[in-house]
Amino acid sequence: MYDIVIIGAGVSGCAIARELSRYQAKVLVVERAEDVCCGTSKANSAIVHAGYDAAHGSLMARLNVEGSRRMEALSKELDFEYKRNGSLVVCLDKEDLPGLQKLYENGVANGVEGLEIVDAERLHELEPNVTDTAVAALWAPTGGIVCPFGLTIALAENAYTNGVEFRFNTEVTGLTPAEDHWEVQTENGVIDTKYVVNAAGVYADVFHNMVSAKKIHITPRRGDYCLLDRSVGGFVTHTVFQQPGKYGKGVLVSPTVHGNIIVGPTAIDIEDREGNNTTAAGLGELTEKAQKSVKNLPMRQVITSFAGLRAHEDGHEFIIGEVEDAPRFIDCAGIESPGLSSAPAIGVMVAEMLRDKMGLAENPNFVGTRKGILRPSELSLEERNELIHKEPAYGNIICRCEMVTEGEILDAIHRPLGAKSLDGVKRRTRAGMGRCQAGFCSPRTLEILAREWGVPQSEITKSGGHSKLIVGESKDSL
Repeated sequence: MYDIVIIGAGVSGCAIARELSRYQAKVLVVERAEDVCCGTSKANSAIVHAGYDAAHGSLMARLNVEGSRRMEALSKELDFEYKRNGSLVVCLDKEDLPGLQKLYENGVANGVEGLEIVDAERLHELEPNVTDTAVAALWAPTGGIVCPFGLTIALAENAYTNGVEFRFNTEVTGLTPAEDHWEVQTENGVIDTKYVVNAAGVYADVFHNMVSAKKIHITPRRGDYCLLDRSVGGFVTHTVFQQPGKYGKGVLVSPTVHGNIIVGPTAIDIEDREGNNTTAAGLGELTEKAQKSVKNLPMRQVITSFAGLRAHEDGHEFIIGEVEDAPRFIDCAGIESPGLSSAPAIGVMVAEMLRDKMGLAENPNFVGTRKGILRPSELSLEERNELIHKEPAYGNIICRCEMVTEGEILDAIHRPLGAKSLDGVKRRTRAGMGRCQAGFCSPRTLEILAREWGVPQSEITKSGGHSKLIVGESKDSL
Protein backbone atom coordinates (compact mmCIF):
# COMPACT_ATOMS: atom_id res chain seq x y z
CA MET A 1 0.00 0.00 0.00
CA TYR A 2 1.38 3.36 -1.05
CA ASP A 3 0.39 6.64 0.54
CA ILE A 4 0.44 8.50 -2.78
CA VAL A 5 0.75 7.43 -6.41
CA ILE A 6 1.54 10.15 -8.95
CA ILE A 7 0.56 9.39 -12.55
CA GLY A 8 3.06 11.03 -14.88
CA ALA A 9 6.78 11.85 -14.65
CA GLY A 10 6.70 15.18 -16.43
CA VAL A 11 7.75 18.42 -14.82
CA SER A 12 4.56 18.75 -12.75
CA GLY A 13 4.64 15.16 -11.49
CA CYS A 14 8.33 15.38 -10.65
CA ALA A 15 7.92 18.75 -8.92
CA ILE A 16 5.15 17.28 -6.78
CA ALA A 17 7.26 14.20 -6.04
CA ARG A 18 10.22 16.32 -4.97
CA GLU A 19 8.11 18.46 -2.63
CA LEU A 20 6.38 15.37 -1.19
CA SER A 21 9.80 13.91 -0.39
CA ARG A 22 10.06 16.59 2.32
CA TYR A 23 7.51 14.51 4.28
CA GLN A 24 7.30 11.00 5.66
CA ALA A 25 5.20 9.23 3.05
CA LYS A 26 5.47 6.25 0.74
CA VAL A 27 5.29 7.84 -2.72
CA LEU A 28 5.40 6.23 -6.15
CA VAL A 29 5.60 7.92 -9.57
CA VAL A 30 4.17 5.79 -12.38
CA GLU A 31 5.22 6.62 -15.94
CA ARG A 32 4.32 4.79 -19.13
CA ALA A 33 7.50 5.94 -20.92
CA GLU A 34 11.02 4.68 -20.26
CA ASP A 35 12.25 7.84 -18.55
CA VAL A 36 11.18 11.10 -16.98
CA CYS A 37 10.48 14.10 -19.23
CA CYS A 38 9.17 12.18 -22.25
CA GLY A 39 5.98 14.14 -22.99
CA THR A 40 5.08 17.84 -22.97
CA SER A 41 7.97 18.60 -20.65
CA LYS A 42 10.60 17.66 -23.24
CA ALA A 43 9.22 19.68 -26.17
CA ASN A 44 8.37 23.26 -25.30
CA SER A 45 9.72 26.81 -25.50
CA ALA A 46 11.96 26.42 -22.41
CA ILE A 47 10.69 29.80 -21.20
CA VAL A 48 10.14 30.95 -17.62
CA HIS A 49 7.33 33.43 -18.14
CA ALA A 50 7.27 36.55 -15.98
CA GLY A 51 3.50 36.22 -15.39
CA TYR A 52 1.91 39.23 -17.13
CA ASP A 53 -0.23 37.22 -19.56
CA ALA A 54 -2.48 34.93 -17.47
CA ALA A 55 -5.81 36.45 -16.43
CA HIS A 56 -5.65 38.32 -13.13
CA GLY A 57 -7.15 36.31 -10.30
CA SER A 58 -6.66 32.97 -12.03
CA LEU A 59 -4.78 30.07 -10.49
CA MET A 60 -2.62 30.09 -13.60
CA ALA A 61 -1.54 33.70 -12.93
CA ARG A 62 -0.77 33.11 -9.26
CA LEU A 63 1.27 29.96 -9.81
CA ASN A 64 3.11 31.46 -12.81
CA VAL A 65 4.37 34.44 -10.79
CA GLU A 66 5.20 32.29 -7.76
CA GLY A 67 6.93 29.63 -9.88
CA SER A 68 8.98 32.24 -11.68
CA ARG A 69 10.10 33.73 -8.37
CA ARG A 70 11.13 30.31 -7.07
CA MET A 71 13.04 29.20 -10.17
CA GLU A 72 16.38 30.90 -9.59
CA ALA A 73 16.83 29.59 -6.03
CA LEU A 74 15.68 26.14 -7.16
CA SER A 75 18.24 26.13 -9.98
CA LYS A 76 21.00 26.71 -7.45
CA GLU A 77 19.69 24.04 -5.05
CA LEU A 78 19.33 21.40 -7.76
CA ASP A 79 22.06 22.53 -10.16
CA PHE A 80 20.21 22.95 -13.46
CA GLU A 81 20.63 25.63 -16.11
CA TYR A 82 18.51 28.77 -15.75
CA LYS A 83 19.04 32.37 -16.78
CA ARG A 84 16.97 35.48 -16.12
CA ASN A 85 17.46 37.12 -19.51
CA GLY A 86 14.26 39.22 -19.60
CA SER A 87 11.51 39.22 -22.22
CA LEU A 88 10.03 41.70 -24.68
CA VAL A 89 6.46 41.65 -26.03
CA VAL A 90 6.78 43.53 -29.29
CA CYS A 91 3.99 45.80 -30.56
CA LEU A 92 4.08 46.10 -34.34
CA ASP A 93 1.31 48.66 -34.88
CA LYS A 94 0.30 51.84 -33.04
CA GLU A 95 -3.32 50.65 -33.11
CA ASP A 96 -2.29 47.78 -30.84
CA LEU A 97 -0.77 49.99 -28.14
CA PRO A 98 -3.94 49.89 -25.98
CA GLY A 99 -3.60 46.11 -25.91
CA LEU A 100 0.00 46.41 -24.79
CA GLN A 101 -1.11 48.77 -22.02
CA LYS A 102 -3.72 46.24 -20.87
CA LEU A 103 -1.07 43.54 -20.79
CA TYR A 104 1.11 45.79 -18.66
CA GLU A 105 -1.76 46.54 -16.27
CA ASN A 106 -2.61 42.84 -16.01
CA GLY A 107 1.00 42.04 -15.19
CA VAL A 108 1.15 44.72 -12.50
CA ALA A 109 -2.08 43.35 -11.00
CA ASN A 110 -0.56 39.86 -11.03
CA GLY A 111 2.42 41.11 -9.04
CA VAL A 112 5.06 40.96 -11.76
CA GLU A 113 7.99 43.15 -10.79
CA GLY A 114 9.84 45.65 -12.98
CA LEU A 115 7.39 45.77 -15.90
CA GLU A 116 7.83 48.70 -18.24
CA ILE A 117 6.51 49.80 -21.64
CA VAL A 118 9.49 50.95 -23.70
CA ASP A 119 9.40 53.03 -26.88
CA ALA A 120 10.94 52.01 -30.20
CA GLU A 121 14.29 53.63 -29.46
CA ARG A 122 14.71 51.84 -26.13
CA LEU A 123 13.42 48.59 -27.64
CA HIS A 124 16.11 48.63 -30.33
CA GLU A 125 18.77 49.41 -27.73
CA LEU A 126 17.69 46.30 -25.83
CA GLU A 127 17.31 44.13 -28.93
CA PRO A 128 18.87 45.54 -32.15
CA ASN A 129 17.53 42.77 -34.40
CA VAL A 130 13.87 43.49 -33.66
CA THR A 131 12.11 44.63 -36.82
CA ASP A 132 12.51 48.32 -37.67
CA THR A 133 8.74 48.82 -37.80
CA ALA A 134 8.18 47.86 -34.14
CA VAL A 135 6.67 50.79 -32.25
CA ALA A 136 6.98 49.69 -28.60
CA ALA A 137 7.33 46.69 -26.32
CA LEU A 138 6.47 45.44 -22.87
CA TRP A 139 9.78 44.86 -21.08
CA ALA A 140 9.72 42.18 -18.36
CA PRO A 141 13.14 41.87 -16.72
CA THR A 142 12.04 38.88 -14.59
CA GLY A 143 11.41 36.68 -17.64
CA GLY A 144 13.84 33.80 -17.98
CA ILE A 145 14.97 30.72 -19.87
CA VAL A 146 15.62 27.24 -18.48
CA CYS A 147 16.65 23.77 -19.58
CA PRO A 148 13.37 21.81 -19.34
CA PHE A 149 15.18 18.47 -19.33
CA GLY A 150 17.60 19.65 -16.67
CA LEU A 151 14.79 20.96 -14.47
CA THR A 152 12.65 17.82 -14.72
CA ILE A 153 15.54 15.39 -14.27
CA ALA A 154 16.88 17.37 -11.30
CA LEU A 155 13.49 17.29 -9.58
CA ALA A 156 13.16 13.55 -10.22
CA GLU A 157 16.68 12.69 -9.04
CA ASN A 158 16.25 14.71 -5.86
CA ALA A 159 12.88 13.07 -5.16
CA TYR A 160 14.39 9.63 -5.75
CA THR A 161 17.34 10.37 -3.46
CA ASN A 162 14.84 11.31 -0.76
CA GLY A 163 12.92 8.05 -1.04
CA VAL A 164 10.34 8.48 -3.81
CA GLU A 165 9.98 5.38 -5.99
CA PHE A 166 9.66 5.48 -9.80
CA ARG A 167 8.23 2.83 -12.12
CA PHE A 168 8.80 3.32 -15.83
CA ASN A 169 7.32 1.43 -18.79
CA THR A 170 4.15 1.14 -16.69
CA GLU A 171 0.99 2.45 -18.31
CA VAL A 172 -2.06 3.10 -16.12
CA THR A 173 -5.12 1.43 -17.64
CA GLY A 174 -7.80 1.92 -14.98
CA LEU A 175 -8.72 3.36 -11.59
CA THR A 176 -11.07 1.70 -9.10
CA PRO A 177 -12.13 3.22 -5.76
CA ALA A 178 -12.04 0.86 -2.79
CA GLU A 179 -13.37 1.55 0.70
CA ASP A 180 -10.42 3.63 1.89
CA HIS A 181 -7.99 3.63 -1.05
CA TRP A 182 -7.61 3.47 -4.82
CA GLU A 183 -6.70 0.48 -6.94
CA VAL A 184 -4.54 1.68 -9.83
CA GLN A 185 -4.64 -0.83 -12.66
CA THR A 186 -1.52 -0.91 -14.82
CA GLU A 187 -0.22 -3.15 -17.56
CA ASN A 188 2.13 -4.57 -14.93
CA GLY A 189 -0.42 -5.26 -12.22
CA VAL A 190 -2.50 -3.43 -9.61
CA ILE A 191 -1.08 -0.79 -7.26
CA ASP A 192 -2.93 0.09 -4.04
CA THR A 193 -2.67 3.66 -2.80
CA LYS A 194 -4.45 5.95 -0.37
CA TYR A 195 -4.26 8.97 -2.71
CA VAL A 196 -3.81 9.42 -6.46
CA VAL A 197 -2.31 12.52 -8.09
CA ASN A 198 -3.28 12.89 -11.74
CA ALA A 199 -0.40 14.66 -13.50
CA ALA A 200 -0.82 12.92 -16.83
CA GLY A 201 -0.52 15.86 -19.23
CA VAL A 202 -2.62 15.46 -22.37
CA TYR A 203 -4.16 12.33 -20.81
CA ALA A 204 -5.18 14.00 -17.55
CA ASP A 205 -8.81 14.34 -18.68
CA VAL A 206 -8.93 10.61 -19.47
CA PHE A 207 -8.07 9.69 -15.89
CA HIS A 208 -10.27 12.42 -14.38
CA ASN A 209 -13.23 11.24 -16.44
CA MET A 210 -12.70 7.64 -15.28
CA VAL A 211 -13.48 8.64 -11.70
CA SER A 212 -15.77 11.69 -11.91
CA ALA A 213 -19.23 12.39 -13.31
CA LYS A 214 -18.15 16.03 -13.82
CA LYS A 215 -16.17 15.72 -17.01
CA ILE A 216 -13.31 17.87 -18.23
CA HIS A 217 -11.91 18.06 -21.75
CA ILE A 218 -8.32 18.55 -22.87
CA THR A 219 -7.37 19.27 -26.46
CA PRO A 220 -3.83 18.40 -27.57
CA ARG A 221 -2.46 21.64 -29.02
CA ARG A 222 0.54 21.03 -31.23
CA GLY A 223 3.39 23.51 -31.35
CA ASP A 224 6.07 23.32 -34.03
CA TYR A 225 9.57 24.61 -33.31
CA CYS A 226 12.86 25.19 -35.11
CA LEU A 227 16.21 25.17 -33.35
CA LEU A 228 19.09 27.19 -34.78
CA ASP A 229 22.79 26.41 -34.54
CA ARG A 230 24.87 27.89 -31.76
CA SER A 231 26.91 29.80 -34.34
CA VAL A 232 24.03 32.32 -34.43
CA GLY A 233 23.30 32.05 -30.71
CA GLY A 234 23.77 35.77 -30.06
CA PHE A 235 21.21 36.88 -32.64
CA VAL A 236 18.84 37.83 -29.83
CA THR A 237 19.68 37.98 -26.13
CA HIS A 238 16.16 38.42 -24.73
CA THR A 239 13.01 36.39 -25.34
CA VAL A 240 11.10 38.22 -28.07
CA PHE A 241 7.34 37.66 -28.10
CA GLN A 242 4.63 39.11 -30.30
CA GLN A 243 1.49 40.54 -28.73
CA PRO A 244 -0.86 37.70 -27.76
CA GLY A 245 -3.61 36.68 -30.15
CA LYS A 246 -6.42 34.15 -30.16
CA TYR A 247 -4.07 31.19 -29.74
CA GLY A 248 -1.74 32.55 -27.10
CA LYS A 249 1.57 34.33 -27.32
CA GLY A 250 2.31 33.70 -30.98
CA VAL A 251 5.72 32.80 -32.32
CA LEU A 252 8.69 33.70 -30.16
CA VAL A 253 12.38 34.03 -30.91
CA SER A 254 14.60 33.35 -27.93
CA PRO A 255 18.06 32.27 -26.88
CA THR A 256 18.33 28.99 -25.02
CA VAL A 257 20.46 28.35 -21.96
CA HIS A 258 22.74 26.24 -24.16
CA GLY A 259 23.47 29.02 -26.67
CA ASN A 260 21.08 28.14 -29.50
CA ILE A 261 18.16 30.18 -30.82
CA ILE A 262 14.66 28.67 -30.65
CA VAL A 263 11.79 29.78 -32.90
CA GLY A 264 8.16 28.82 -32.29
CA PRO A 265 5.62 27.57 -31.45
CA THR A 266 2.65 27.31 -33.73
CA ALA A 267 -0.70 26.52 -32.05
CA ILE A 268 -2.63 23.83 -33.91
CA ASP A 269 -5.43 21.93 -32.17
CA ILE A 270 -5.43 18.23 -33.04
CA GLU A 271 -7.19 15.07 -31.87
CA ASP A 272 -4.23 12.69 -31.75
CA ARG A 273 -2.69 12.72 -28.24
CA GLU A 274 0.51 11.31 -29.76
CA GLY A 275 0.57 13.68 -32.75
CA ASN A 276 3.93 15.31 -32.15
CA ASN A 277 5.05 15.21 -35.77
CA THR A 278 6.07 18.42 -37.51
CA THR A 279 4.47 19.49 -40.76
CA ALA A 280 5.74 21.60 -43.65
CA ALA A 281 2.77 23.92 -43.18
CA GLY A 282 3.49 24.37 -39.47
CA LEU A 283 7.19 25.06 -39.99
CA GLY A 284 6.39 27.46 -42.82
CA GLU A 285 3.93 29.30 -40.61
CA LEU A 286 6.36 29.79 -37.74
CA THR A 287 9.09 31.01 -40.10
CA GLU A 288 6.74 33.58 -41.64
CA LYS A 289 5.45 34.77 -38.27
CA ALA A 290 8.85 34.99 -36.61
CA GLN A 291 10.16 37.32 -39.29
CA LYS A 292 7.42 39.82 -38.47
CA SER A 293 9.08 40.64 -35.14
CA VAL A 294 12.76 39.90 -35.86
CA LYS A 295 14.56 40.99 -39.03
CA ASN A 296 17.05 38.90 -41.02
CA LEU A 297 16.40 35.82 -38.92
CA PRO A 298 19.03 33.25 -40.05
CA MET A 299 16.68 30.35 -40.74
CA ARG A 300 19.32 28.71 -42.95
CA GLN A 301 21.03 27.80 -39.68
CA VAL A 302 18.22 25.50 -38.50
CA ILE A 303 19.72 22.25 -37.23
CA THR A 304 16.50 20.50 -36.22
CA SER A 305 12.75 20.93 -35.94
CA PHE A 306 10.37 19.28 -33.49
CA ALA A 307 6.84 19.54 -32.15
CA GLY A 308 5.34 19.30 -28.70
CA LEU A 309 1.80 18.94 -27.38
CA ARG A 310 0.22 21.27 -24.83
CA ALA A 311 -2.66 20.08 -22.66
CA HIS A 312 -5.21 22.78 -23.46
CA GLU A 313 -8.19 22.59 -21.11
CA ASP A 314 -11.40 24.14 -22.44
CA GLY A 315 -11.47 26.80 -19.73
CA HIS A 316 -7.77 27.66 -20.22
CA GLU A 317 -7.09 27.26 -16.51
CA PHE A 318 -5.07 24.95 -14.31
CA ILE A 319 -7.28 22.38 -12.56
CA ILE A 320 -5.59 21.51 -9.27
CA GLY A 321 -7.36 20.01 -6.28
CA GLU A 322 -9.31 17.07 -4.91
CA VAL A 323 -12.08 15.94 -7.26
CA GLU A 324 -15.41 16.69 -5.63
CA ASP A 325 -17.06 13.32 -6.33
CA ALA A 326 -13.84 11.24 -6.14
CA PRO A 327 -12.34 11.53 -2.65
CA ARG A 328 -8.55 11.10 -2.40
CA PHE A 329 -8.11 11.76 -6.13
CA ILE A 330 -6.12 14.95 -6.79
CA ASP A 331 -6.19 16.56 -10.22
CA CYS A 332 -3.20 18.39 -11.66
CA ALA A 333 -4.72 18.90 -15.09
CA GLY A 334 -4.75 21.45 -17.88
CA ILE A 335 -1.10 22.30 -17.23
CA GLU A 336 -0.29 24.10 -20.47
CA SER A 337 1.85 27.23 -20.83
CA PRO A 338 2.91 28.67 -18.41
CA GLY A 339 3.10 25.19 -16.86
CA LEU A 340 6.89 24.89 -16.99
CA SER A 341 7.24 28.28 -15.29
CA SER A 342 4.64 27.32 -12.69
CA ALA A 343 6.05 23.87 -11.88
CA PRO A 344 7.94 24.83 -8.69
CA ALA A 345 4.80 26.44 -7.28
CA ILE A 346 2.56 23.57 -8.45
CA GLY A 347 4.81 21.13 -6.59
CA VAL A 348 4.54 23.11 -3.36
CA MET A 349 0.77 23.60 -3.68
CA VAL A 350 -0.06 19.92 -4.22
CA ALA A 351 2.42 18.65 -1.64
CA GLU A 352 1.11 20.99 1.04
CA MET A 353 -2.45 20.02 0.15
CA LEU A 354 -1.62 16.35 0.69
CA ARG A 355 0.42 17.11 3.81
CA ASP A 356 -2.60 18.79 5.38
CA LYS A 357 -5.11 16.14 4.26
CA MET A 358 -2.97 13.22 5.37
CA GLY A 359 -1.28 14.78 8.40
CA LEU A 360 2.19 14.06 7.02
CA ALA A 361 5.18 14.65 9.28
CA GLU A 362 8.38 16.21 8.01
CA ASN A 363 11.12 13.94 6.68
CA PRO A 364 14.06 14.50 9.04
CA ASN A 365 16.48 13.06 6.47
CA PHE A 366 15.39 15.30 3.58
CA VAL A 367 18.29 16.50 1.43
CA GLY A 368 17.32 19.60 -0.53
CA THR A 369 20.32 19.83 -2.83
CA ARG A 370 21.57 17.87 -5.79
CA LYS A 371 24.67 18.11 -7.97
CA GLY A 372 24.38 17.78 -11.72
CA ILE A 373 26.71 16.08 -14.16
CA LEU A 374 30.29 17.36 -14.12
CA ARG A 375 31.10 19.25 -17.35
CA PRO A 376 34.84 19.24 -18.14
CA SER A 377 34.26 21.95 -20.76
CA GLU A 378 33.34 24.33 -17.92
CA LEU A 379 36.60 23.74 -16.04
CA SER A 380 39.88 25.58 -16.42
CA LEU A 381 42.62 23.86 -18.43
CA GLU A 382 44.47 22.93 -15.25
CA GLU A 383 41.34 21.51 -13.60
CA ARG A 384 40.43 19.58 -16.73
CA ASN A 385 43.87 18.03 -17.03
CA GLU A 386 43.79 17.02 -13.38
CA LEU A 387 40.35 15.43 -13.83
CA ILE A 388 41.49 13.49 -16.92
CA HIS A 389 44.57 12.28 -15.09
CA LYS A 390 42.35 10.82 -12.34
CA GLU A 391 39.54 9.62 -14.63
CA PRO A 392 40.69 9.15 -18.24
CA ALA A 393 37.10 8.77 -19.53
CA TYR A 394 36.75 12.53 -19.22
CA GLY A 395 39.42 12.91 -21.87
CA ASN A 396 37.55 10.80 -24.44
CA ILE A 397 35.28 13.05 -26.53
CA ILE A 398 32.19 11.15 -27.73
CA CYS A 399 30.02 14.01 -29.07
CA ARG A 400 32.22 16.45 -30.96
CA CYS A 401 29.50 19.02 -31.65
CA GLU A 402 28.77 19.53 -27.94
CA MET A 403 32.17 18.31 -26.65
CA VAL A 404 30.57 15.64 -24.43
CA THR A 405 32.95 13.12 -22.93
CA GLU A 406 32.64 9.45 -22.08
CA GLY A 407 32.92 10.41 -18.41
CA GLU A 408 29.78 12.54 -18.64
CA ILE A 409 27.88 9.74 -20.37
CA LEU A 410 28.97 7.26 -17.70
CA ASP A 411 27.72 9.67 -15.04
CA ALA A 412 24.39 10.01 -16.87
CA ILE A 413 23.99 6.23 -16.92
CA HIS A 414 24.97 5.49 -13.32
CA ARG A 415 23.49 8.44 -11.43
CA PRO A 416 20.02 8.18 -9.79
CA LEU A 417 17.37 7.22 -12.38
CA GLY A 418 20.15 6.82 -14.92
CA ALA A 419 19.79 6.94 -18.70
CA LYS A 420 18.91 3.72 -20.49
CA SER A 421 18.43 5.02 -24.04
CA LEU A 422 20.14 7.35 -26.49
CA ASP A 423 17.57 10.06 -25.80
CA GLY A 424 18.05 9.55 -22.07
CA VAL A 425 21.75 10.26 -22.51
CA LYS A 426 20.99 13.18 -24.79
CA ARG A 427 18.64 14.87 -22.33
CA ARG A 428 21.20 14.55 -19.53
CA THR A 429 24.42 15.41 -21.39
CA ARG A 430 23.43 17.02 -24.75
CA ALA A 431 25.28 14.27 -26.63
CA GLY A 432 23.49 14.32 -29.99
CA MET A 433 21.98 17.80 -29.70
CA GLY A 434 24.58 19.58 -31.79
CA ARG A 435 24.82 20.49 -35.45
CA CYS A 436 25.11 16.93 -36.76
CA GLN A 437 22.15 15.80 -34.60
CA ALA A 438 23.79 12.59 -33.34
CA GLY A 439 25.09 11.54 -36.76
CA PHE A 440 28.58 11.09 -35.35
CA CYS A 441 28.15 10.08 -31.71
CA SER A 442 25.19 7.66 -31.80
CA PRO A 443 27.19 4.45 -32.51
CA ARG A 444 29.69 5.16 -29.74
CA THR A 445 26.98 6.14 -27.25
CA LEU A 446 25.15 2.93 -28.17
CA GLU A 447 28.28 0.93 -27.40
CA ILE A 448 28.71 2.61 -24.01
CA LEU A 449 25.06 2.06 -23.03
CA ALA A 450 25.21 -1.63 -23.99
CA ARG A 451 28.49 -2.13 -22.15
CA GLU A 452 27.38 -0.42 -18.96
CA TRP A 453 23.94 -2.08 -18.81
CA GLY A 454 25.39 -5.47 -19.78
CA VAL A 455 23.06 -6.07 -22.73
CA PRO A 456 23.53 -6.54 -26.50
CA GLN A 457 23.56 -3.34 -28.56
CA SER A 458 20.41 -4.60 -30.28
CA GLU A 459 18.55 -4.13 -26.98
CA ILE A 460 19.40 -0.42 -26.68
CA THR A 461 16.69 1.93 -27.94
CA LYS A 462 16.54 5.50 -29.08
CA SER A 463 13.69 6.38 -26.72
CA GLY A 464 12.30 3.21 -25.18
CA GLY A 465 9.60 0.90 -26.46
CA HIS A 466 10.26 -0.49 -29.93
CA SER A 467 12.61 2.32 -31.03
CA LYS A 468 15.58 0.02 -31.57
CA LEU A 469 18.38 1.18 -33.82
CA ILE A 470 19.83 -2.25 -34.55
CA VAL A 471 17.20 -4.56 -36.01
CA GLY A 472 17.06 -7.78 -38.00
CA GLU A 473 19.14 -10.91 -37.77
CA SER A 474 22.83 -11.31 -38.40
CA LYS A 475 24.07 -13.83 -40.95
CA ASP A 476 25.46 -15.95 -38.13
CA SER A 477 21.99 -16.47 -36.70
CA LEU A 478 20.37 -17.53 -39.98
